[in-house]
Amino acid sequence: MAAGLLVGCSSKESDPAKPDDPTTPVTPTPTQYGTPFNAVPDRQDAVIYQVNMRAFSAGGKFAGVTARLDSIKALGVNTIYLMPIYPIGSLRGVNSPYAVQDYTAVNPEFGTLTDLRTLVDGAHQRGLAVMLDWVANHTSWDNAWIQQHPDWYQQNGAGQIISPPNSGFTDVAQLNFSSAPMRLAMISALKSWVYTANVDGFRFDYADTPPADFWKQAVDTLRNIKTHKLLLLAEGNRSNHFTAGFDYIFGFNFYGGIYQVYKNGAAATAFDGLNTTEYVGATGTQQVVRYTTNHDVNGSDGTPVTLFGGQNGALSAFVVASLYKGVPMVYNGQEAGMSAAIPFPFTSVKVQWDTQPAITRAHKQILKARAASPALRHGTSTGYSSADVCAFTKVDGADQAFVLANTRNTSVQYTVPTALANSTWTDALRGGSVAVGTTVTLPAYGYMVLRK
Repeated sequence: MAAGLLVGCSSKESDPAKPDDPTTPVTPTPTQYGTPFNAVPDRQDAVIYQVNMRAFSAGGKFAGVTARLDSIKALGVNTIYLMPIYPIGSLRGVNSPYAVQDYTAVNPEFGTLTDLRTLVDGAHQRGLAVMLDWVANHTSWDNAWIQQHPDWYQQNGAGQIISPPNSGFTDVAQLNFSSAPMRLAMISALKSWVYTANVDGFRFDYADTPPADFWKQAVDTLRNIKTHKLLLLAEGNRSNHFTAGFDYIFGFNFYGGIYQVYKNGAAATAFDGLNTTEYVGATGTQQVVRYTTNHDVNGSDGTPVTLFGGQNGALSAFVVASLYKGVPMVYNGQEAGMSAAIPFPFTSVKVQWDTQPAITRAHKQILKARAASPALRHGTSTGYSSADVCAFTKVDGADQAFVLANTRNTSVQYTVPTALANSTWTDALRGGSVAVGTTVTLPAYGYMVLRK
């Protein structure tokens, strides 16, 4: 969109404390709270856990998350991502956490800054990094910027501030990325949380709408904080997010592949091509985040249990999303086997913990196998899928893995490729030796994770 282009903007502008325009007020860098976390995982080794504060605990507060940090850690994740923690606008509002009223404050619904710091401290003590959700594209209609800086927003021909075009999001106002002062204020607020709450990165909402040069400017600034190793996730699938310097983009298309294969019977070979198309533009260890549910699709589509053929189908899909390629993400409650969706605005349903220990244990097994194997974490993958079975190998040096996941609710016989036939492996989930002949019979939604 034309208003989203900043003509002549240079991506060299990497520190909002040094604006090109000397008339722009400079926000001093806040004092660092705590000690920067020195155990942030390498980006290719992250396993992300999404927390929806409102649904996570009965009280819907930071303290409810802090109380379950040991359980989160035990699942096998190493990075927590908190949905937006900022005050929510009420003017034209629908109680959405993504309608931010103040980028520099904590939503009292969840607790105080001290409570947030306690959560972050507790996570760090357990070896868990913490990312915040950031909504850069738009604000609430009662954000102070509306009155103070109307030129920071897109306007129509009559000079009226507008909602994000063609989105249906009438509860928020579209920011104008041709405004250099707005960009600087946004990036300054973003940067401040690294200091005031000692967080370890951000997930950037609706990242496909702001222009690439803004993201380059923001990422460059964050990378210039040399005291912190930050994980940066764009909730978008533009290939230029990789060019902008993000660690991750969002696996929208891989989720769509899972939906088509498990729900609509598409061929399991679809996953092989997505490993190519979703990684266009990626270099080095840049990754795609993959999932079987998140706050958006859980409410709109349903839970993995209801979508993918019950608990066994949900687990089979989780194997594919977590092990084939990329970085896995777990949405709170899926590890508890929830069949009830968490609908927007996330206030009516609470996660019911510890009701299906076998499902929780299965998630732990899959993530533990991934953590123990360099090949499963970031090895080179080769697809051997059939119409019904997602099958692939992964190799990292001497470490090899062979994964098979039946995508159907019926027993399937899989013909083993010649290169893998008559081989011996170790069962990475249950232990023991497994001899693979020329065929493998998998029960309905059955899966095998083998390693040698």
